[in-house]
Amino acid sequence: MADVAAPARRPNRRGQATRENMLEAALRSLASGDPGSVSANRIAKDIGATWGAVQYQFGDADGFWAAVLHRTAERRAHVFTPADSDASLRDRVAAIIDTLYDGLAEPDSRAIENLRAALPRDHAELERLYPQTAAELYSWGQSWLAICHDAFAGLDVDPERVREVATLIPGAMRGLVSERQLGSYADLDVARRGLTNALVAYLQGAD
Repeated sequence: MADVAAPARRPNRRGQATRENMLEAALRSLASGDPGSVSANRIAKDIGATWGAVQYQFGDADGFWAAVLHRTAERRAHVFTPADSDASLRDRVAAIIDTLYDGLAEPDSRAIENLRAALPRDHAELERLYPQTAAELYSWGQSWLAICHDAFAGLDVDPERVREVATLIPGAMRGLVSERQLGSYADLDVARRGLTNALVAYLQGAD
């Protein structure tokens, strides 16, 4: 999956258009869920380009996947708007859960899940083989923590509990989204309400 190549070059206008086309093609291909789509070489062929053209734009597969992750991060930068200062804790938790429940079913999210499934699970191996991709994923995690801390700004909640909740929510929401995609018999509206209630109680509670 990883290919070694020369460093990526700064594109001119024509090169920027080619770069944009490659990134969009990558997201479409990855969103299909096909494990074989996690191939920069295959994506290049899908749009009639060569592996050399990908190398010219991104340097190597690591640079390509890092750019794909960065593109989706840019698109989702404004999904989470600052919380209304008058919003209750429950409203703020529910807003995060609802936004993720909808967003994780979007094509970009499916594309990233497929890409992540093909990358090494071990952090040391990921950082060794795909250092730029690993750095982008780490940046995502830090941005998410900042989003959650901002979401509860102005409320009397323990920052450490906010960190714990922020770490929990993405995995919990992926589980609910997976249930929806699989056609669960469970009432997922009830599940979301239950998760909201549990998180609110934890953030409000004392030891």
